[in-house]
Amino acid sequence: MHEMSLAEGIIQLVEDTARREQAQRVKLVVLEIGKLSSVAPDALRFCFDVVSKNGVADGAVLEIVDIPGSGWCLPCGQTVAISELYGACPQCGSHQVQPTGGTDMRVKEIEIE
Repeated sequence: MHEMSLAEGIIQLVEDTARREQAQRVKLVVLEIGKLSSVAPDALRFCFDVVSKNGVADGAVLEIVDIPGSGWCLPCGQTVAISELYGACPQCGSHQVQPTGGTDMRVKEIEIE
């Protein structure tokens, strides 16, 4: 389950930020997760709750924003919406679609007090 290592990395970033800003507690963490990122949001939520225990982010709300997938279809020559890696182009059916969006995950916002 790579979500545990992702959650550990997120907590490290959150705790570093809280320490730098001299925060007492983290109230909210907003993540953007791309549909093509191979991250399971429910598993990440569970792991986040586990690794945040007894730290500055204990009890913080984890909000996940889904980012749709997109790709560049070589035969069509245009950007198309895709829901899976190596899927077919919804316009022409070609499998020559190079992912261009929705493949990453990032911390968008941290609310501290």
